[in-house]
Amino acid sequence: MRITHQPIDSVLRPSREVAEALARGVPVVALESTIISHGLPQPRNLEVAAELEEIVREAGAVPATIAVLDGVARVGLDGEGLKRIATDPGLRKLGFRDLPVAAALRACGATTVSATSFLAARAGIRVFATGGLGGVHREWAATQDESADLDMLSRTRITVVCAGVKSILDVPATLQRLETRGVGVVGLRTDEFPGFYLHTSGEPIDWRIETAAEAADIMRAQDALGGPEAALIVANPVPRAEQLDPALHDRVLAEALAAAGRERITGQAITPFLLDYLVRGTGGASLEANLAAVRGNVRAAAEIAVSWGRGD
Repeated sequence: MRITHQPIDSVLRPSREVAEALARGVPVVALESTIISHGLPQPRNLEVAAELEEIVREAGAVPATIAVLDGVARVGLDGEGLKRIATDPGLRKLGFRDLPVAAALRACGATTVSATSFLAARAGIRVFATGGLGGVHREWAATQDESADLDMLSRTRITVVCAGVKSILDVPATLQRLETRGVGVVGLRTDEFPGFYLHTSGEPIDWRIETAAEAADIMRAQDALGGPEAALIVANPVPRAEQLDPALHDRVLAEALAAAGRERITGQAITPFLLDYLVRGTGGASLEANLAAVRGNVRAAAEIAVSWGRGD
């Protein structure tokens, strides 16, 4: 029996700009695509996608928005690719486990943190910016519901800049899980883990850094020490002036959790249900706080990538 293998560019294809940047040692920042496809309304989603890429360019790095189009994992999208991600109503949300199926069936989809982390690292990109990570869900003891993001980050050497984990999750349990899995967490100019929409979750972080250069130094120390290929999480809080009002957040989240219980929303449906409830219940203020966090994370990630690239 003859065994054949698909060439890498048939399932994973960097754009020409990204491929050239990686070959020349130009810093590259990975960006996920689910915020474009599932996180924002049209046409604002396409405008934000272009804005985030421009933030990366202004810092001196190359953006690589990642998605799967017609079964091919695209690491870096052109204008037409971004438009497809922003306007296709049937676009799937793809985690890491979905990638082989999407490749075989030539499907299209936006990539979550787990899929984006894997594809970015596979392409040779070291820094990734997102909004908030997935984590351990509330009532985990009963549901055993934990995001695949955590497992992927425990075995992928990538630096993820985020505003903590989504505030609908069990933040203390998520931090404990990250510690157990050996994923490093540092606060960027903060001693407390961010709360996604909120400047802080109230949970302490063991390590604090002040600059992008310090993050790059930690990345180099990871490589020098060796060991499991775990990620580094750089927790970057949304500015207090741009956070969601904490009292409003707590009230609407409590209402959302109660509504989910009444309607028996569970599994993969729970996260989009709660996030959508927060958007509606806060009159869109949660969405604006999310975008403020993402912009800050993309800017910080670009600075880290540039510092990493020039060996500061």
